[in-house]
Amino acid sequence: MAAQFWLLLRRLYLTLYNWTVLFGWLKVLYLAVQTLGESGHEHVYDAVQRPLQLAQTAALLEIIHVLVGLVRSPITATLPQIGSRLYLTWGILWSFPQTQSHILVTSLVISWSITEIIRYSFFGMKEALGFAPSWLLWLRYSSFLLLYPTGITSEVGLIYVALPYIKVRILMMLNKEIFFFFF
Repeated sequence: MAAQFWLLLRRLYLTLYNWTVLFGWLKVLYLAVQTLGESGHEHVYDAVQRPLQLAQTAALLEIIHVLVGLVRSPITATLPQIGSRLYLTWGILWSFPQTQSHILVTSLVISWSITEIIRYSFFGMKEALGFAPSWLLWLRYSSFLLLYPTGITSEVGLIYVALPYIKVRILMMLNKEIFFFFF
């Protein structure tokens, strides 16, 4: 009886988690596409910043899910995926505002959004209904053929765009350290 209760609780929690994050990513995609059409790529980040940060940061829970055994994903796959996304979200886009109006932000946000909408829909339906439709299964394991190259190109491109600003920040930090060392 207790085991069934915990299984039900696990299923309910994962269903709520997946559907909540799915709606977050739907909002990110909607705002990105709307802003792109109305104002251009230069304004996409401003429109999606908060929901993007929330959706990406919520993925930290997935590391906990793996560690406590709620899901069977390997930590060796989960950690780098979430770490790289958080690095882009907080370490590049948030830390270096100069990158926020670049066109690669739009391709990044759209690639990530579509990927995560498919992923969270798949897992949300699997937890809620016990299965996912075959078309969603196909999307889950086929869409990466297009979305992975656009996502990774955007990620690497934005890191490259940020490099001059990273260099300046490092030099400023080193100059402060040298100054305080001598005085």
